[in-house]
Amino acid sequence: MKINFEKYQGTGNDFVLIDDRNEEFPENDIKLIKHICSAKFGVGSDGLMLIRNSADADFEMIFFNPDGSKSLCGNGSRCAVHYAHKSGFASTSGTFITTDGVHKFKVLSHDLIAIEMRDVHNPEKHSGHWFIDTGSPHLIIRVPNADKVDVLNEGRKWRNEAVFIPIGGTNVNFVSVILDSGSFRVRTYERGVENETLSCGTGVTAVGLAMNLEEKAENRAEIETKGGNLTVQFQRDGAHFRNIWLEGPAKFVFSGQIDA
Repeated sequence: MKINFEKYQGTGNDFVLIDDRNEEFPENDIKLIKHICSAKFGVGSDGLMLIRNSADADFEMIFFNPDGSKSLCGNGSRCAVHYAHKSGFASTSGTFITTDGVHKFKVLSHDLIAIEMRDVHNPEKHSGHWFIDTGSPHLIIRVPNADKVDVLNEGRKWRNEAVFIPIGGTNVNFVSVILDSGSFRVRTYERGVENETLSCGTGVTAVGLAMNLEEKAENRAEIETKGGNLTVQFQRDGAHFRNIWLEGPAKFVFSGQIDA
């Protein structure tokens, strides 16, 4: 079976994107999805996306983690918008549908994409750390210097805390304040990838909201990740965050075909 794909990256979060508007890809074949995402035996990526037609939006995006599980992916969604716009079936603004429902998008320039995230209600605290679900669950841990954290081992420990087992574990973000002006350094351990990634869009979004709760950011947060910079903008009414937008670069890398 030969599969055409495009490789994308959003601030170092890399993805295999497959145009599946004819719905021929066997989405229940988890072994195949794992194979394609494998850097040793397949293409290698932080996730796989299927692009499909939608009666309710400009397109549908189905996202799979490298272990075959589904979730919302902020950076992947921005890459999907880039592809849809480049391919001519989405304009510079519109909507797409994915795991957690319909999202708005804006193509701000050739490689700069913004997507609206779902509203967040009543953030919680676990062991003194903010826990926020932005379409994927995220634990946010403040540290003096994110660059000095053992993300793999510390992230794995928190990811498997007993309180998170009912939801399949959590993503873990380590954040340090760069300046008291809304700028932060973030490193993320992603469940499903089971490793640190260079960037995580839903994680960055959760960090921006948490830093607002910590009174370190107003309604905008500038986030540095290993793979690049992202911006989160939002409005807050008490414990309710709305009009949340994630903005950053999304870039086509190459196209290819895999014999799977």
